Amino acid sequence: MGGELPKQYLPLLGKPLIYHTLATLCAVPAIERVFVVLSVDDAEWARHDWSALGSRLVPLFCGGPTRADSVLGGLRAIRDEVAATDWILVHDAARPCVASWQVEMLMRELAHDDVGGLLAIPVADTIKRADERHRVAGTVVREGLWCAQTPQMFRYTMLRRALDSVRNVTDEAAAIEAVGLRPRLIAGDAANLKVTWPFDLLLAQWILRRREAEEGKNIEEELP
Repeated sequence: MGGELPKQYLPLLGKPLIYHTLATLCAVPAIERVFVVLSVDDAEWARHDWSALGSRLVPLFCGGPTRADSVLGGLRAIRDEVAATDWILVHDAARPCVASWQVEMLMRELAHDDVGGLLAIPVADTIKRADERHRVAGTVVREGLWCAQTPQMFRYTMLRRALDSVRNVTDEAAAIEAVGLRPRLIAGDAANLKVTWPFDLLLAQWILRRREAEEGKNIEEELP
């Protein structure tokens, strides 16, 4: 994002960006705990008030240099608090627009799955492969291609063993794939965007404001 402040703490509607992410997860009744994997030297977390999110929120100062290292560190830190077959959902802090219904849908669809899976959306754009000079080297057939999102949901022991075996991956599903398993794709929503570029922050703001307005309207309509 080009700033000194880590993007998960950038202001979004008067709160740190990550606050909106955590508020959604903490509001899902079926989620027992929400662990936040932070850098060991994270000083920003303590500058904010998280008490409104409840006692299920637990910070873990064990983050690593990569996503895989951080997730594995978190899994190791909670080993005494979970069972081998417990479901673990991994979500990007920088996806503040995930909706509770999306999380609940993922959990419902995968509840009896042998492997687990992830939210994702089918690729709609034409995809180009570039060469080192940023010229088109080829067009990728988009049929069957999906953009991975989060949450991604797998059993505790399955995910931990996969990440112990494979570390050069950019998401949990890739680690599960690398050990020979095939995660299930659950169709998500483009609104569950990952804040990567400055303009994404404006999009996230618009999405959250529109959702708040719609929820307020629904409440008014239900009143006698």
